[in-house]
Parts: sequence; structure tokens; C-alpha cells
Amino acid sequence: MSPVTKETNREKTAERLLKSSAGKFYDPEVDIDWNAPLVEGKSFMLPHRSSLYGTKLWDTLSNEQRIELSKHEMANVAGLGLWFENLVMQMLLKELYTGDPISSHAQYALTEIADECRHSTMFARLTVWMDCPVYGPVPWMRQLGKLLPTLSYGPARYAAILVAEEVLDRIGREQMNNPDIQPLVRMVNRIHVLEEARHVTFAREELTRGMAQLSKAELLYQQAMAAQISFLVVRALVNPNFFAAVGIRPRDGAKAAWSNPNWHETIRWAGEKVMPFLLDSGLVGKPGMYFWRKSFLL
Repeated sequence: MSPVTKETNREKTAERLLKSSAGKFYDPEVDIDWNAPLVEGKSFMLPHRSSLYGTKLWDTLSNEQRIELSKHEMANVAGLGLWFENLVMQMLLKELYTGDPISSHAQYALTEIADECRHSTMFARLTVWMDCPVYGPVPWMRQLGKLLPTLSYGPARYAAILVAEEVLDRIGREQMNNPDIQPLVRMVNRIHVLEEARHVTFAREELTRGMAQLSKAELLYQQAMAAQISFLVVRALVNPNFFAAVGIRPRDGAKAAWSNPNWHETIRWAGEKVMPFLLDSGLVGKPGMYFWRKSFLL
């Protein structure tokens, strides 16, 4: 395919996504009733998606404690969303800085940034509504994350976006219509799933275009970088501090979670859509295989 044809296809995709964005988007300030009360007895995440589900520690928890743990695990997902969407916006802005500012591609990138701004506000409001601390990545991971917009480029950058968005999307999609979940949490999941679907399409096409332009040396770097970033994203799903909310010592909770076969299976399940795509694209290779396995995505 010629460079002109590739660029034409890129613009057509962007134009289609722009029309979709204009036709259907949410404003969390308007579309979510932040004054809604908690519904007693309803969870914030499905029990079998808890990092402790199936462990001896899980068996020691009462039903009330399991609901409380689900609230803090959901707060961690919100904190992870806040952290990573901040990084996504930085990475997209870096590309915009050197691109054609009037192209449909640039306009859609700006539209995605606007979506992520609203999502960040939504996750912040959700954390306040649940009356939880801000969790997300632990401090050393937050510091390391500052390097991502600098060290990552091209396919690895979009792979990181895809892993974060598609893993969280799979979890949110399962919960957004489940009557056992708090109604307000269901609405947050519904908004995020709908709008992230466009972001996933954008990222997948950008990754595919980028892979076609790589030299052999660049491919090895991209494979290593994609695996390491994806490992960090998955590890951020467990913040040891949220176990303290139900009286579990943080290091004991984290140890139980990361040795929990049920949690490993949840991670593999959450990555079922994105991993075949990354494998087919050629981005999963020997330089990063250690990190892919340690992330439990493979």
C-alpha cells in the first residue's frame, strides 16, 4: 500500500470516529447523579473479579467486608484510570506537536483528549462519591510512569494504550449491566466502555500502520517496550494499600493476590481480546516475553 493510500485511509478512519464522537458522547457532570445514595447490599465490583477471590484471606471476610473490599478495588481502578489517562493525553499531545494540526487525524486526537479529560473528572468524582482514598499505582510506579511519554513511541505507545483500555474495558463491560453492581458504578462503566471503543479503534489502526514502518532493530525495541509497559499496567491493578480497608495487612494481601490462580485467570480473561491482536501484529516477541508471562496476560 502506497504512503498516499495509507494516509487517505488514516484520514477516513479519523473522519468516521469524529462523526461517531459527535453523535454519541456523555458529560459525566450532567449524565451522572452524583448525589445518588449508595444502595445497601450491592457491590462495586463482581466478587469473582476480586484479586483475593478464592484465597484463604477471602474466606475470612464477611459479606460486608467483601463489599467494602470491592469498593476500594473499584477506587483503585479509578485511580489507575486517572494515572494512565493523564499519560495517554501527554502521549497524544506529543504526536500532535509534530503532526499536521488541521488533519482529521489531529482533530480526532484532540477529541480523544477531550474524552479522556471528562473520564478523568468522572473517575475523580467516583472516588469522592465512594469516600475512598486515591489509590492507583504505588509511588515508585508513578515515578517510572513519568518516563513513558519520553521512552515510548510508535507501536509500543499504542500497545500500552490498548492494554490499559481493553483490560479495563473487559472488566467494565461485564459489570455495566449487572444488577448486583451499584447503579452509579454501572453508569460510570457504561460511559467508559462506550467512549473507549472509539479510542481502541484509533489505537489499533495506528499500531498497525506503525508496525509496517519498523526496521528489524526498531521492532526489537518496540517488542521490549510494549511488554514492560503492559506489565506495569497490569501490576497497577493491585495496590497493597487497599487491603487495609478490610483489616488485611497490605503486604499479606498483595502476596495472596499475586499468587492467586483465580486472579491470574481474571487477568488472562481481561486480555483475551487485545492479546491475539498484539500477537498477530508481531509486537509480542522474544525481547519482551519474560514480562508478558509475568503479567499473566500470556
